[in-house]
Amino acid sequence: MTEELQKMKIEEKIRVITRNAEEVIRTEEIEPLFKRKKKPNAYIGFELSGKLHIGNGLLCAMKMHDLVDAGVHMTIFLADWHSWVNNKLDGDLEKIRISGEYFIDGYKALGLTEDKVTFRWSNELVDNADYWATVIKVAKGTSLNRVLRALPIMGRTMDTQDMESAWLYYPAMQAADIFYMDIDIAYSGMDQRKAHMITRDVAPKLGKPKPITLHTPLITGLSGIGSKMDSDADPDMVKIEAKMSKSKPETCVFIHDTEEDLNRKFKKAFCPAKVVDGNPIIEIAKYVIFARDKATLNVSRPEKFGGDLEYIKYGDLEKDYVAGKLHPLDLKNAVAQGLGKILEPVHKYFEKKPETLEAVEKVLAETKKKR
Repeated sequence: MTEELQKMKIEEKIRVITRNAEEVIRTEEIEPLFKRKKKPNAYIGFELSGKLHIGNGLLCAMKMHDLVDAGVHMTIFLADWHSWVNNKLDGDLEKIRISGEYFIDGYKALGLTEDKVTFRWSNELVDNADYWATVIKVAKGTSLNRVLRALPIMGRTMDTQDMESAWLYYPAMQAADIFYMDIDIAYSGMDQRKAHMITRDVAPKLGKPKPITLHTPLITGLSGIGSKMDSDADPDMVKIEAKMSKSKPETCVFIHDTEEDLNRKFKKAFCPAKVVDGNPIIEIAKYVIFARDKATLNVSRPEKFGGDLEYIKYGDLEKDYVAGKLHPLDLKNAVAQGLGKILEPVHKYFEKKPETLEAVEKVLAETKKKR
């Protein structure tokens, strides 16, 4: 950590930690936390089931860099047992482990090297009786209805056919992870919010401090929300179902996608003129391109269509787009180019070290073949 970051004032730490977050519970708890702890503990947990995309990969990595820069000890939790419970990669722990090794390389490629973050597997916790005692304590302090309402964190609903009883352990395991690792800041996408709320609510019953919860937005898949949203739809499930997902590769932007891949996918992407809500290209511009201070987005277009543009603030981009001064195709091309530059270090990393990417691609091909 540089001397400048060591001297970072608490106001700046709060700004960096909370920028681009959709929700923080509670922001006012951050300053007292830093007064109690010189280097608080934060974590994010990932199911291990395939290749990283710009949602669980790039956007999350950017926020983790924010936390590290603010003086937080960051743990990337490789949730192999949780992935097994949720039947990821056919519930094959060996395949899940291969995916986890790839995740480690993926985050290293995004700049989260082991001198900045700690990688930890859930199998390190489950061998300890105290961990399972904590799981049971969380479960005893949480109603069954509350657990069922939290199942969207797994992409599950309480009316799922042939529900496995093991799924009911999942929210309690997430809370136990946080307590067992002494986590002060629990970070995730908005899809994990309900598990974090259970954790905060049950904490006093276990004599534990409530973790601050930090949630970043879910980037919408390139096909948009579409017909998923109606008056009867559960808003949480709509967001989860519409989010960018590696199971829908043509509507998902992987960290390995080349600029050619991006142009092909963006050409088909949902990007209605003058509309920003639910627009995945706008979301990528806002939450990825402009996620950093001093970011720019360059738009190249012929003079007859207004000439080139340079945006240094997301707000100006949104204003022009809503006003119709920026055409969807020009926006798509600019975001594809800007995102391609951000992903260049990832491509270079895996060109030199392709083993884990090749291994996970083999696992995904085998899993797909079985189905």
